[in-house]
Amino acid sequence: MTKWERIRAAMAGRKTDGRPVSLWRHFPAEEGTATGLAHAMLGFQEAYDWSFMKVNPRAGYHDEAWGARYTVSDDTGGKPQRTVPVVMEAADWAKLEVLEPDAGALGEHLQALRLIGDGLGGEVPFIMTVFTPLAVAGRLADGAGNLLAFIASDPGAVRGALDVITETFCRFSRACLDAGASGLFFATTDFATTDCLTAAQYDEWARPHDLKVLDAVREAPFNVLHVCRANNILEHLLDYPVHAFNWDAAHPTNPSIADILARTDKTVIGGVSAGTIAGSAAGEVSAQAKEAAAGVGDGRFILGAGCTYDPAAADANVRAVRDVADVL
Repeated sequence: MTKWERIRAAMAGRKTDGRPVSLWRHFPAEEGTATGLAHAMLGFQEAYDWSFMKVNPRAGYHDEAWGARYTVSDDTGGKPQRTVPVVMEAADWAKLEVLEPDAGALGEHLQALRLIGDGLGGEVPFIMTVFTPLAVAGRLADGAGNLLAFIASDPGAVRGALDVITETFCRFSRACLDAGASGLFFATTDFATTDCLTAAQYDEWARPHDLKVLDAVREAPFNVLHVCRANNILEHLLDYPVHAFNWDAAHPTNPSIADILARTDKTVIGGVSAGTIAGSAAGEVSAQAKEAAAGVGDGRFILGAGCTYDPAAADANVRAVRDVADVL
């Protein structure tokens, strides 16, 4: 089977010749330019032959588009640190304007997608990481706590800004498809968890904007909702119009893979904890992957991790996941 055939078979609940599989990680030293990001993603794909590529850009591109600034230092292991946030007081929300997708950091990432598409030659599905509008607002406010404070003190200003952010990322997400992406890896970051919002609050502040972005890419063949963090509300979001769900199913506060498969006809992606990949022996990684696959039968399952794994993880652990997929 080709990679696309395996993905489509998994989504249809049909048996495949080996499990479709993918992992993803950051490449901090190379994420600062379109060519660097494309080179890193293509090299990663060549090394491991994943069934699909989750393009892993620097998270800051979402708020850099409106003027946020970051620095990178050895002290943070190459992880960018925000030095200039966009929203520091309530009046700053009104200054946000809808951005064109080919400008600034957004345009840089469209160029990376074109380079990735050229390098893959249509043989590998690749999906672009885009944060939900509320998650982007959190970055603009320099953190979830600050955003929640703005929601409490000036909800009207935040609502207006969310409309601007949503329209910007509707345009950008459509442009990602035009650049060759197969869909979105749509990530909730800090917000789809009861540690941050109740399900009712998420419905009020996030759901309408999420659905507008997903509607903008409704023709894409492979959209994935990634629900981050512990205590997540994935079960409340199973009606989202996506092809697959990804989350940390290994965390005891989150629903299991079996829980979700019993409640949706969509595909699930996961089975291996990012923490296991980073901090355990290869044998433990293999065992966790095999256990996850054994519990789901033939279809609607793509082997992967619950989140981005630490770049410092041992190569043997990453290869353990890849090798297990071939024999399941």
